Amino acid sequence: MGIKNGSRNNYSSTLNKNKYKSRNLWSGILFGMGLAAFFDETVFHQLLRWHHFYDKSTTEIGLISDGLFHAFSWFATIGGLFMFADLRRRNALWLKRWWGGVLLGTGGFQLYDGTVQHKVMKIHQIRYVENVFVYDLIWNIVAVFMIIIGLSLVFSTRSSKQYGKVVSHE
Repeated sequence: MGIKNGSRNNYSSTLNKNKYKSRNLWSGILFGMGLAAFFDETVFHQLLRWHHFYDKSTTEIGLISDGLFHAFSWFATIGGLFMFADLRRRNALWLKRWWGGVLLGTGGFQLYDGTVQHKVMKIHQIRYVENVFVYDLIWNIVAVFMIIIGLSLVFSTRSSKQYGKVVSHE
């Protein structure tokens, strides 16, 4: 209807590419945040018992806060995986961009935890020792490296010309 030579299909294809481009990134970010939170809660809260999510009250409140934190991590992880499965079903999974999102989500969560929760809000420390600075430094440096690598992966996939490199689920 006034559109010749398949330009309507090209327009539709471009819109879908942009939608899936964003969805690949957000699926990875959600999964990365959930993965980081799950790892933090499992290793540092439960196995090592270095802290609870909220340490400014009783141990019972700390355990309840850990449970809520654990639920958040699973909601984020499962949400990211549902998006991942949808991208695979649509044959629109862009793994390089998705992994960039995973690293951004993981590093972003870890940096937020290490700066805002540990230092600004002071709801817990990574570990209660005399020289916590070393722990904080390592925690935040690892987070920054994950963010840098994630950003480099995302920026390397921002051109829609590379979008054709999707992974089939078949």
